[in-house]
Amino acid sequence: MSAYHFSYPIEVRYGDLDPQGHVNNAKYLTYMEQARVGYIRRLGVWKGDSFLDIGIILAEARVTFRKPITLGMDVRVAVRVSKLGNKSLTMDYRLENSPGGELLASGDSVLVAYDYRSGQTIPFPADWRRAILELEGDSLSA
Repeated sequence: MSAYHFSYPIEVRYGDLDPQGHVNNAKYLTYMEQARVGYIRRLGVWKGDSFLDIGIILAEARVTFRKPITLGMDVRVAVRVSKLGNKSLTMDYRLENSPGGELLASGDSVLVAYDYRSGQTIPFPADWRRAILELEGDSLSA
C-alpha cells in the first residue's frame, strides 16, 4: 500500500451480506464511496455541511473482485488520486483485509468537478488541486 497515502476503515455490517454470507457486490461501491468522502475530508476542502458543496459528480466506476468479504473482517479501503485533469480526476481504490494487506478488490472511478446549483461542469478549484498535489506528491499524473 506504499503508493497510497490514505486509507479508510470499513465496518462490515450484517446488512451488507447476501444470502451466501459474503458482502453483496453493490456494497463494494458503497465502501469505495465512504473512503472517497473520507479522503475528501482529509484534504480539508469539504467540511460536510451540504451535499451541494462537495462539487464533484461520479462519471464512471469500476470494481474488480478478488476474494469475498465476510462478516467480521477488518477491511480498509486505500484511496489515491492517480490522475488529475482540469475538470476531472481518477481515483484508485484497494479494498484490503487489514491484518495482512490481502487484496480483496480493486477499483477506480472518474469524478468530474461540478457546480450542482448551475448544473455545469467546472474546473477543479485551486484549493482542491493544491491539497491533492500536497497529499499525493510525485505519484500523481497529469
